[in-house]
Amino acid sequence: MSPAKIKVGILGATGAVGQRFVQLLQGHPWFEITALCASERSAGKRYADACSWNLRGGMPEALRDVILQDCEPGFDAQLVFSALPSSNAGEIEVAFAQAGYGVCSNSSNHRYDADVPLLIPEVNPEHLGLLDLQKRKRGWEGFIATNPNCSTTHLVSALHPLHQRFGISKVFVVTMQAISGAGYPGVSSMDILDNVVPYIGGEEEKMEHKEPHKLLGTFDGQEVRYADFVVSAHCNRVPVRNGHLEAVSVEFKQKPSQEEILQAWQSYQPLAQQLKLPSAPQPAIVVNPAQDRPQPRLDRLEGSVPGMATVVGRLRPDPLFHYKFMVLGHNTIRGAAGGSLLNAELIVAQGYLGAEAAAWADVLQAA
Repeated sequence: MSPAKIKVGILGATGAVGQRFVQLLQGHPWFEITALCASERSAGKRYADACSWNLRGGMPEALRDVILQDCEPGFDAQLVFSALPSSNAGEIEVAFAQAGYGVCSNSSNHRYDADVPLLIPEVNPEHLGLLDLQKRKRGWEGFIATNPNCSTTHLVSALHPLHQRFGISKVFVVTMQAISGAGYPGVSSMDILDNVVPYIGGEEEKMEHKEPHKLLGTFDGQEVRYADFVVSAHCNRVPVRNGHLEAVSVEFKQKPSQEEILQAWQSYQPLAQQLKLPSAPQPAIVVNPAQDRPQPRLDRLEGSVPGMATVVGRLRPDPLFHYKFMVLGHNTIRGAAGGSLLNAELIVAQGYLGAEAAAWADVLQAA
């Protein structure tokens, strides 16, 4: 008899990221949805009545008649995925962690808490050690783990193997971010059609001062020591539905050759890929050699797990820095719900949801 799957809930299930969680969890080998939660105005309604589904493929039939619950602890699940807006995510996520649930959050509220891991499984799996400190410090049975901003996710994913080998001293990045990153209904058509909006609130601050430095920092067993390099970012909203494209220039502490950079990307085999986690793309980084790639419409679903890989291309010398290249990633899959899902898989595989869950995952993986 097959072992039971791990029960999970989704907080904010009616929104754009919540819908992506629902979609990605269909047929997942480890997890099954046992609760869909939403705001007070939606709680008590059928999912099909409260949710205006906007993803391709339609709402899963099995969930159409599920009654939405309040975003309060008490339902049968070990783990919850939070797609809540930052306006109310903070307190709700804490309540679930206090009640013994593991919380994998896409919200920004706790990303910079010193005892909360800001996680990309390929980049900093060792930061999960913060969960033990977090639980002891706060007296929680559960925990909170977060994934970074969608633009940061793919930038740091491309930088990590280079930083490991050569050390990064300076990064200059110009982002061209898809409208889906603003949620649904998102940016007004009158603002974005025939236009580029050269400002996204809070994005440049996150990229310049917070997220890359924590993600690429070192965990010494007690705290994360932030990485020491400079980031300058220009963040723009462009009329593309899905897929953030980023133009990146990098200066290294030890300048590599162009061939060494390519080799670092192509030989990259981090822990998530070694563990063969269900949502981990193989490889983590896809190098496209064409002169005019990557492109959002053509490459955003690249990889063995569609939408979960980081795509790089156009590597060339930079007259101001050492090298420049393009980075592309799907913002609502890997940059949002898919990032939290992969975090949860790593958490389970590493035993942070308990030995029994880890053992289930091993058996389910082999099935």
